Amino acid sequence: MDLSFLRPLYARPGPWASVYLDASRDTEDAAEALELRWRALAAQLGDRGADPATITALGSSVLRHVPRSGEYGLALSAANGEVVLHDYLPAPPRRDLAAVGPLPHAMPLVAHRGEEISWIRVLVSRTGAEIDAVSAGGLPRQMGVDGSATQPIRKVKPGAWSQARFQRAAELTWHRNAGESAAATAALAEQVGAEILVVAGDPQARQLLIGRLPRHWQSRTVQADVGSRAVGADPEPLTEATIQAIAEVAARHTDQALDRYGSQRGRGDGLPAVIGALQRAQVDTMLLVDDPSSTQRVWIGPEPTQIALDPAQLTAMSVAEPREVRADAALLRALAATDADLVLVGQEAELDGGVGAVLRYADPVTG
Repeated sequence: MDLSFLRPLYARPGPWASVYLDASRDTEDAAEALELRWRALAAQLGDRGADPATITALGSSVLRHVPRSGEYGLALSAANGEVVLHDYLPAPPRRDLAAVGPLPHAMPLVAHRGEEISWIRVLVSRTGAEIDAVSAGGLPRQMGVDGSATQPIRKVKPGAWSQARFQRAAELTWHRNAGESAAATAALAEQVGAEILVVAGDPQARQLLIGRLPRHWQSRTVQADVGSRAVGADPEPLTEATIQAIAEVAARHTDQALDRYGSQRGRGDGLPAVIGALQRAQVDTMLLVDDPSSTQRVWIGPEPTQIALDPAQLTAMSVAEPREVRADAALLRALAATDADLVLVGQEAELDGGVGAVLRYADPVTG
């Protein structure tokens, strides 16, 4: 998981106030319910020492956000009277949450976002193709973008004297449209850095389009045997097929990270080893069991790689006033600052203390 989206949070000092809440608006009293939730969170922020200007800024952002349909949540972090992060969650949080501390509480946001897989989805027919949805991560969202200009094609019925000639003309135009659609698909896939192409629609048209794609993109293509544009057609099967394809790519990434971690076992096991590697900007990928109930704390200095289990270690690093924070908050800051990736794994993963790291290099300290 690329954590670069968190960097603006670490570009300024705290103290920080972070809130997570259910903002679903599918009921008549949704606006009133949201205001009541916010009042409860604002009271908690005040009790925990958040400054009034920051609480006011958060309240304004919560109550004036652009509402969405369905069930969803909001994640916000603010410091010194300014909201720095305002993001939508694909589902409501497990519970409304308010946190105040030297660092923003970003772990719930990261867990809700999950690994973002860039993808595009193309619906094809014998008249061409339509690039139906594009995403840099998360669930499919409709775009309605035409993939290429196509000509209407209708194959003639058998029996006419000119059948062969018109049949060949239709096939040639269809192949040309497939080529144009493939070029548009490949260009957009390159632009968004897609990891997966979901191609749905007419079976023969799918094969034609895929056959015209560069080999690099053919290897990333998944066919979905759904996707009719007929009036009244249920879009749910296509959405489910797309989500399944994305989930399989994400699972493959996790398996690959676990394999890499297993191959260097003993050099990045447990929180002490991971912290030592982060101090040296040595972590390539950190594996973490998402545990909202964790109370693990660490000590930090002003710089992201100033992180330790013992404040005396930071004092030895010339940190004048070490501060104690949530371990996950400090780990996320260090990962984002050193361009390291994060992979969230389940409880079944064999990680010492729920955390491990794939290292960028070995040195005399780590072996």
